[in-house]
Amino acid sequence: MPEAERPTRKRRRTGPVIRTAGAVAVALAVVAGGAYVAELGPFAPGPPVPDPEATAQARAFLADWAQGRLADAGGRTTSPGKAQEVLRNFTTGLAVDKPTLTAHSARIAQDGTVDVPFTAAMPVADLGTWTYDGTVPLRKQDDGSWKVAWTLSLVHPHLSDAEKFRLDREGADGPKATDRAGRALSKDTHPSLAPVLAQAARAAGAGPGGAIRRVDRATGEIKGTEATFGKQPSRTADQPIRTTIDSAWQTAAEKALAAKTDGKNAALVALRVDNGEILAVANSPSGFNRAVSGTYAPGSTWKVVTTSALLLKDAVKPEDIVDCPKYLTVGKQFHNVETSEHRNATFLKDFTESCNTAFISLRDKLGDRELGDVARKYFGVGQEWHTGIPSFDGSVPAPRDDTEKAASMIGQGRVLANPLIMASVTATAVSGTFHQPTITRGNKDTTTTSRLPQNVVERLRQMMRATVTDGTAKVLDGLPGDVGAKTGTAEVTEDAPNNGWLVAHRGNVAIACVVEQGKTGGASAGPVVRSVLSDVAGDPS
Repeated sequence: MPEAERPTRKRRRTGPVIRTAGAVAVALAVVAGGAYVAELGPFAPGPPVPDPEATAQARAFLADWAQGRLADAGGRTTSPGKAQEVLRNFTTGLAVDKPTLTAHSARIAQDGTVDVPFTAAMPVADLGTWTYDGTVPLRKQDDGSWKVAWTLSLVHPHLSDAEKFRLDREGADGPKATDRAGRALSKDTHPSLAPVLAQAARAAGAGPGGAIRRVDRATGEIKGTEATFGKQPSRTADQPIRTTIDSAWQTAAEKALAAKTDGKNAALVALRVDNGEILAVANSPSGFNRAVSGTYAPGSTWKVVTTSALLLKDAVKPEDIVDCPKYLTVGKQFHNVETSEHRNATFLKDFTESCNTAFISLRDKLGDRELGDVARKYFGVGQEWHTGIPSFDGSVPAPRDDTEKAASMIGQGRVLANPLIMASVTATAVSGTFHQPTITRGNKDTTTTSRLPQNVVERLRQMMRATVTDGTAKVLDGLPGDVGAKTGTAEVTEDAPNNGWLVAHRGNVAIACVVEQGKTGGASAGPVVRSVLSDVAGDPS
């Protein structure tokens, strides 16, 4: 948000000033075509205020630069072509993406130009943030407009015709890490783990390391170091990071995403039910750890939490009749996938067929904050998790109106989660106890949760099993073990295809998968989860 401009100071009119030492002449000066009385002592005016149009031009230039609109940014300068070229080349080879450029209060320079100081935060992939201060100078043009006075030092104070910047990485092959059995993990054997291992290494103080160097343009000689990143002195590069990853589950997850998603963005997490240890984190493509840091509407997989809230207060039983019409209007029209309906259905049938209208019809059984309270108290959602890598830990805000409350009952509205959260939700639902997910051992746990009553757990397990044998998760039917599951179809926008979700459990493993633009959970995420469960037999050790 632009800072408020300083208001113009109203000057006081004064008469002659008489002092005991004699009369002091009052000087008249002509400034910008007008006259004012030069005031002395405590009555002296403050510094002149920069033209708001100059400040606005500087802020627009920084915004265009930060958003990658380099032609527009260049057009705001006195040298458009050169500016565009330099801004484009400035971060070449530095692995910088989406800088944050923050403008500060403008000031008038002695030569009449306006300077707007700014702070640049340049995120360097897998290393950290390069932060420095700069200044945008502005010069008034003959037509009265303001333009950025282009200089190389505008981009960075040390950028010049003689010197540029270079990124030197240490440990370019990535951090050393092992799985739960001590077997080596790497981005070569498990490409999807590349961002995960880098995050774990930074959290453990093991790098990767690197530096932004200032070098001679002609010779490449290092002239200085602008920023350093990486390893803590207390940890050597030879010490591998011990993770909770299981190589068999990780391999199966990456294979499934590669073979079953038709090239769509997708993510999967598998974890142990009894302690929350993460067995697999897979992302396709591998650049962004959407499995752990993504923010998605969880769609109907969230009905596991909604059902828990209803069962906790005995608001409904699986055998109760809860009608499932095609449509239900609560401020807006809600409908089921493919506008299906199940008249006189039991609540168990509503769950197994993922009936949106039935769940929404029960919204008055819960208080406005109750769904979020249950998610936090029993499932740990929205509390701060210390997983060993950066994670988004869920959000279930209180609905602002009845329409939003209806949407939250089916995992839409402002409810946000990701595969890590939904795998944890599944593990909690079928065991009764929340365990903070972790990918490295020894992380602190600041969460506080309560155990789900056993009768609630037993009903949830019954309903999830029925979803596999008789409902929307039949894609998993026939697999060995008593697999339970819940599908989800999450709307993104009115025009974009839905995201497909599926959560499942078998033995001591809980899994969650999302496929962006997958349309339905059973058709898109279902084959991925089936592939994983088919490839890995039994529980992890």
